[in-house]
Amino acid sequence: MPNLIVKLYSVIFKYQQKHLLQSLIETPESTKPNPFGITSRPSESIAASNPSFSDGVATKDIHVDPFSSLSLRIFLPDTAVTSSLSSTYQITNYGGYSPAEGKSHRKLPVMLQFHGGGFVSGSNESAGNDAFCRRIAKLCDVIVVAVGYRLAPETKYPGAFEDGFKVLNWLAKQANLAVCGRLGAQSHIFDSFGASMVEPWLAAHGDTSRCVLLGVSSGANIADYVAREAVEAGKRLDPVKVVAQILMFPFFIGSTPTHSEIKLASSYFYDKTMCMLAWKLFLPKEEFNLDHPAANPLIAGRQPPLKCMPPTLTVVAEHDFMRDRAIAYSEELRKVNVDAPLLDYKDGVHEFATLDVLLQTPQARVCAEDVSIWVKKYISLRGHEFSY
Repeated sequence: MPNLIVKLYSVIFKYQQKHLLQSLIETPESTKPNPFGITSRPSESIAASNPSFSDGVATKDIHVDPFSSLSLRIFLPDTAVTSSLSSTYQITNYGGYSPAEGKSHRKLPVMLQFHGGGFVSGSNESAGNDAFCRRIAKLCDVIVVAVGYRLAPETKYPGAFEDGFKVLNWLAKQANLAVCGRLGAQSHIFDSFGASMVEPWLAAHGDTSRCVLLGVSSGANIADYVAREAVEAGKRLDPVKVVAQILMFPFFIGSTPTHSEIKLASSYFYDKTMCMLAWKLFLPKEEFNLDHPAANPLIAGRQPPLKCMPPTLTVVAEHDFMRDRAIAYSEELRKVNVDAPLLDYKDGVHEFATLDVLLQTPQARVCAEDVSIWVKKYISLRGHEFSY
């Protein structure tokens, strides 16, 4: 069983989250369509970005879509610049790291990360998500791009899902622009704001041919959607290649309850009542259905075929209300010969490895290490690690 501290945190979390969900349902303004959207709520504890290397990772925030609030936080581990073969580190006048031009740079895989929060809360800039992404960037030796997708109910389905795939397309664009830059055309390319579109950290250090998707809770549903869209897109995403995905505590549900959905209906942190409220806020009223493709990964006719999916690591917890459906999805992937291992943590609760109040527990640390061990099979070096 979870210890007393976890139980206490769960009581506090559930009280706050249920209050938020109910207030969103009862506030007419929140249900009005808002195409621009929001990516964070006022109650969220936000960690400031720091473009200088702090605790081994530099971070920066960028806004990538002039027509929506879609934003990114990039986490660059200092291993990208401290290698003996890498270029000398350059600090610009603004106090942050800037890759030196005309020098060799170490290339790292790129991991797109989608935070949890039941589609209605959480943020890519929250203190908890910032700490988790820092940990993953260092353990996996990757550039983490945390996606600030638009929240419901201000932006209903498919807004958050479309934001996820839009970022994958943006990564492909960045990779192609970086090539243009090496050919001398970079300075002549501008975006909707009139500034150069090339993101220097990704241009210097990102290897998009080794792209991984990582989703937490509702973010796992988004990651799985993005993986499916990437399979459908094929070479249209070149040079981006999704080589693996990690689904941590997926927010899956369905109309026919599983054993865990019955037994753990009142479980820790996210329970059945909260889950139902979140789906009602996320899905348009006319589309509300627990077997919606966004909610249930096992419905018939979902495309592409499961055998086409990338290697998929699924992380579940013993006391997670939604565990059984995630396990069933992992089993279905293995049946069609997809590498789809399952990590099941005894005494764990929903999001135990990513919630800010549990991040420093031994179990959360072990889970992050387990994830890094698996993912390194798919992001190991291919070809030249350094490029100009």
